[in-house]
Amino acid sequence: MPDDPVALRSRLLCWFFGGVMARRLRRGFHAVRLARPGWPVLPSGRPVIVYLNHPSWWDPALLIVMGTTRFRGRPGFGPIDGEMLRRYRFMRRIGLFGLEPGRAGSVTFLRNAEHILADPRAMLWITAEGAFTDPRRRPVTLRPGIAHLVRRAPSALVVPLAVEYPFWDECTPEALLRFGEPMDAASFAELPVPEIAADLEGRLEMVMDQLALDAQSRDPARFLTLMEGTVGVGGVYDLWRRARAWAGGRAFSAAHNDGQGRIQRREVKRP
Repeated sequence: MPDDPVALRSRLLCWFFGGVMARRLRRGFHAVRLARPGWPVLPSGRPVIVYLNHPSWWDPALLIVMGTTRFRGRPGFGPIDGEMLRRYRFMRRIGLFGLEPGRAGSVTFLRNAEHILADPRAMLWITAEGAFTDPRRRPVTLRPGIAHLVRRAPSALVVPLAVEYPFWDECTPEALLRFGEPMDAASFAELPVPEIAADLEGRLEMVMDQLALDAQSRDPARFLTLMEGTVGVGGVYDLWRRARAWAGGRAFSAAHNDGQGRIQRREVKRP
């Protein structure tokens, strides 16, 4: 198979790039949070297809960090625009394979995906909307390739994932995620492709609606905090706040809010 994504993937390079992306997430976000109940239960010995909405450039960074931390025992792969892959060829070494327009591109996508999913440990991550799309847009519409793939991969587990990046109370946004319940791809095997597509869209839309309610609550208790990042405004403003805390004999906290709508007051007295 030309440009075999399985053969080209480097576990070491994936690990390295996952670390790079984790640092970028810490700098770019106040926190990365996973809505409760948390991680999906994925029995071993079954390949996994995770399909998600596509609100931002940050989506692949989140996926590779999850793939190299929580799911490190599962080789991770994902499709990416073919032109982008030609510009950044190193991405072939971190499990990405090209997605081209037209019928020929669809055939190549299915061939690569089926080849990947032949490994029962494999995890295939697909931003199934195919283009950046606001997470509030309804109805949710997915590219047809995901339905064809689910029909042709009966051994796989299929998991919807919702992602969004709202601002809460800090100058940096939150990265929020919610997994839906895993589905057995074999249950779709006898259905026509349009029915599979409608079912997948409906399930993802439901998970996105649940995450939207979580996001609107601005309540960190509804989430597991996976990673903490940037707090405070920085610059002269935080320098002034730090000086005030020092003058009053208090420890300085850069956080603006305690997550419950109150200004943060964790500036406890120093002994």
